[in-house]
Amino acid sequence: MLEITSQVIVAALASGMIVGIFLGTFGGGGSVLAAPLLLYVVGIPDPHTAIGTSAAAVAAIALVSLLGHWQGGRVKWPCASLFAGAGLLGSIIGSSLAKVIPGSWLLLAFALVMALIALSMFRKPVSMGDPDVRITRTIMIRIIPIGLAAGLAAGFFGIGGGFLIVPGLMLAAGMTIANATASSLVSVAIFGAATSANYALSGFVDIRLTALLLIGGAVGGVIGIFVARVLAMRIGLARMAFAAMILIVAVYVGWDAASSLAKADSPQHSARFTTPGSVHPVSTGRQR
Repeated sequence: MLEITSQVIVAALASGMIVGIFLGTFGGGGSVLAAPLLLYVVGIPDPHTAIGTSAAAVAAIALVSLLGHWQGGRVKWPCASLFAGAGLLGSIIGSSLAKVIPGSWLLLAFALVMALIALSMFRKPVSMGDPDVRITRTIMIRIIPIGLAAGLAAGFFGIGGGFLIVPGLMLAAGMTIANATASSLVSVAIFGAATSANYALSGFVDIRLTALLLIGGAVGGVIGIFVARVLAMRIGLARMAFAAMILIVAVYVGWDAASSLAKADSPQHSARFTTPGSVHPVSTGRQR
């Protein structure tokens, strides 16, 4: 387990703040940075622990955000609950699969998902939909398989999955993007809790770092809301810049994981690599 030094505390608080700022500013996408920050900034030595720990933090942040949206009356509980219930099984299956996959392969797949999230953020959000949507048999039939698939992906990659859940709810239930964003937090919280609990059973969650991420995230969230107001007239441009940054991070994470896999093929290298500027080895999960 990573030793908690003053440097680690500052790095974890700063990482949480960064995630919180982006979540507060853009309302999504920031959580995908949590695991890379834990790996490359905080110095967690194992990708599985980074993903499990970030999932716990994302679940808690989503729960707090959900309360605000609930009070605002934007959560469509029948649709949100069914989607989350269907995805819960998927998140357990996904996280169970991820735990047995070597760390470098998991990071490579994670980088691909980061790239997809970034590309999805370049699209202009749509605002059409039914603000008074009610659950029907037809909607139920559409929600269950989409929720299951979204939960599987969220559990496997240890991410909130909002970039999948929001369009999934809009497609299955025909709700507005505002209602879908608010309702998605039910699934994000449940998927994150199930994923982190599954990882915790294998010792892949560091509660100390989760707490530090949450503290930093709370501060960052307040800053993010202020930034969103300042950038209100240019939020589209800022969102694209953020998407470009996620894409750059995805390329770096993918390159780092691919380099580790190449080294692992050499008999003179173990399946471990070191994060840039750090002496902490990051385990790929493969044993020699």
